[in-house]
Amino acid sequence: MRRLYFLVPGTTGKFYCGGLFAELKTLKIAQQVCTAEVVTYRQREADTLFLDDLLAKGAHLDAIFVVSWGFDVPKLLKRLKAQQVIYHAHSAHYGFRLPANVPIVTVSRNTMGYWGQLAPNSLIFHLPNEISPEFSNQHQTRDIDVLVQARKSSEYLLKQLIPALQSQCNVYVIDHFVDNLGELFNRSQVYLYDSAEYWAQQGVTEGFGLPPMEAMASGCHVFSSVNNALADYLDPGFNCHKIAGYAMEYDLHQIMQRVQQQQTFELPAGFLAPYRVASIAQRLETILTEINTFFDLAPTYQTLIPDLTPNRLRQLRMKTFWQKVQKKLLKSGK
Repeated sequence: MRRLYFLVPGTTGKFYCGGLFAELKTLKIAQQVCTAEVVTYRQREADTLFLDDLLAKGAHLDAIFVVSWGFDVPKLLKRLKAQQVIYHAHSAHYGFRLPANVPIVTVSRNTMGYWGQLAPNSLIFHLPNEISPEFSNQHQTRDIDVLVQARKSSEYLLKQLIPALQSQCNVYVIDHFVDNLGELFNRSQVYLYDSAEYWAQQGVTEGFGLPPMEAMASGCHVFSSVNNALADYLDPGFNCHKIAGYAMEYDLHQIMQRVQQQQTFELPAGFLAPYRVASIAQRLETILTEINTFFDLAPTYQTLIPDLTPNRLRQLRMKTFWQKVQKKLLKSGK
């Protein structure tokens, strides 16, 4: 197994976000399979490798660089042209293309489908994010009726639904960074998540949607949008409820019904198994074994499959068009 270098812009302060935490969790799991280290490329940090220093040493044939920060990927690929690279894909629709010699590991099937269409000649794998053990039902007293995070929430949720709920029950709105979400989930009966509007404005997709699954694992009744990767695991009417259902009054009725029932939500047995460390580590070992073999053999390959570039698509469409024209001409000639 080659050494893995997980590239992130930084690991402190302004770089704190769900994507960073998910990437660092994957790094820890990778360390069960092979040697893996974090490498920063925007800010230098004590006791952490820095990309400029690594690249100054030339090609690292015994290592694989893992890139994941969507907007930075095109620039990073140019800098890593002489290296072996994996793209760890979270969100989709960043607008760049990948050469076929860069394997893609996606955190959701939604993102896998996106790259399966855009990069049909690439190696593509699915490796879900981890749901940590802290996200489990502690069966404790729940003093919060409705929990919601302000970040990524829709205008409808914050300005209409939440004010309406506040007149009927105890609503807790998180508007700051929280160190222990698992504790808050275990204090809450209902969790609201409505991110479709946010991601539509960003122009990219919900890459995984950790909070709704973490809330479900902690015993919350989840009311959520089902955009993008959320559709991987959310099943309205069965393990969650679709939020923003036609009218605010409908949402109010559905949410208050769960609040008044005073019952925690229980996921089906085995539902979380694919998202726990043991399963992810096993999948990652299989994926890395295949990718290492690919990098061993790729330099010897000569018959490369043509990429599905915009120019090739135009050629194929033109070819199909003329084939149809020729068929019509043959028919009319008869």
